[in-house]
Amino acid sequence: MSAPNCLRGLGLGLGLTRPVALRNVAVTAAPCAAAAAAASFSTSAYLQAIIARPKKKAVEVAFGHHRAGKKMKLSKFKKANKGDRGKAPAPGERKAYRKRILLSNNNAIPVAGLQDFAPETMLDPSSAAKVLSIPDAVVDQLRTIEAFKTTQSWSIFRKPSMLVRAETVELATRMQGAAANKQALRLVATGDKLTGKSMLLLQAMTHGLLNDWIVLNIPEGQELTTASTEYAAIPGTANPVQYMQQNYALRLIQNFRKANEKVLVRLMTVFAHPELPQNIPVNSPLLQLANSAKEPENAWPIFQALWKELMAPGRGRPPVLFTLDGLPHIMKVSDYRSATFEPVHAHDLALVRLFSDCLSGAVAFPNGGAVIAATTRSNGPRTPSMELALAQREAEQSKSVVPAPEAFVKYDERVAAALRTVQVMRLKGVSKLEARSLMEYWAASGVFRTTVDEAVVTEKWTLGGSGILGEIERAALMTMRL
Repeated sequence: MSAPNCLRGLGLGLGLTRPVALRNVAVTAAPCAAAAAAASFSTSAYLQAIIARPKKKAVEVAFGHHRAGKKMKLSKFKKANKGDRGKAPAPGERKAYRKRILLSNNNAIPVAGLQDFAPETMLDPSSAAKVLSIPDAVVDQLRTIEAFKTTQSWSIFRKPSMLVRAETVELATRMQGAAANKQALRLVATGDKLTGKSMLLLQAMTHGLLNDWIVLNIPEGQELTTASTEYAAIPGTANPVQYMQQNYALRLIQNFRKANEKVLVRLMTVFAHPELPQNIPVNSPLLQLANSAKEPENAWPIFQALWKELMAPGRGRPPVLFTLDGLPHIMKVSDYRSATFEPVHAHDLALVRLFSDCLSGAVAFPNGGAVIAATTRSNGPRTPSMELALAQREAEQSKSVVPAPEAFVKYDERVAAALRTVQVMRLKGVSKLEARSLMEYWAASGVFRTTVDEAVVTEKWTLGGSGILGEIERAALMTMRL
């Protein structure tokens, strides 16, 4: 047998189906040496050696060098050790940190001579262009109903204080006049970004609590319409189906009870409520009715019973203030879906429907009160129907040309009906006198380290877009915010 034939037989004996180039095997012309090597070769012994050794080395020994494939690396750096990650945050800890509000700073300088708000303060025109502090008892009530915002600079001052604007006096005067006539003030505060709409809403709630009104506040309209809370169809409703939000209603009742406890304990029930799981006899304190809300399943019927009691004519009932921030979020189709996966309009949610009916005048306030909403420009969606309705109401108030609907824009008739008779208060920049009073308060608190004179006031007022409160704060205090 020739040498090539011997080598071909060796390859077939190893189970190779195609010729293999043996670069490291010396081929000689002596057929007997090749035949002897083939005769003494044991296939089983060689396969056991291959199994025992790493595959790469076995192939290199028998057939020469074999290039192995490279492993793909998905990251440039190695992963950190899992043991160094630390303790994971508890459930809800991140949200609590994101939403926390600090209302005082012990390191801030106390302002000498700073006066507190009183029940008649916002009704006095001489209080305009003054900075006054909120009493501690009212601060606790406002915190309970979530009236303060995380975007407001409370944490750099000694105690919560507010600038009384000309619009503040006007709003308080309207509220008091409506309550005296047993009517409801229905108003929407609007304006450009950072003009103080949420702060005006806070001042309205402060005035209501100081005068022993019943205050009910929805802090963020988007919490009701962005599909972030549980909902269920209300039995017996159709065309369209109404939906209740039990968990949100429970939280709303609990906050309402804590903030209005001193008033609710003096008011007595005048209706029997057999639909409630707990027996609440007639002539029981309203606080007892509010305390019965302990489970989400019964929250909505208890809220309806509370609202019915508050709207009872006479009986010594105080005026009711109903407020909402983030009006554009409830003037559109919500993110919820029906049982047939059809979009649910925001006005088909029971809480939103109640507020929109109060704002439109469909729900009367026999004991007087106010329904006040504030628009938002920071995170509010574009709602052409609301913008057109508010522009038309402003034109009617100023007796100017009423804007007409735009062509090829689909408007929502339900939104237009809710805003057809409301009053509109547009907030603009503050005057230089109000800006000077605010900057003097900042300087007295030690956070504005500049002499407050006419030149500085004019400079900051101009840089702030002709008195936009948020822009003045950016120009003067942004480096001091913590």
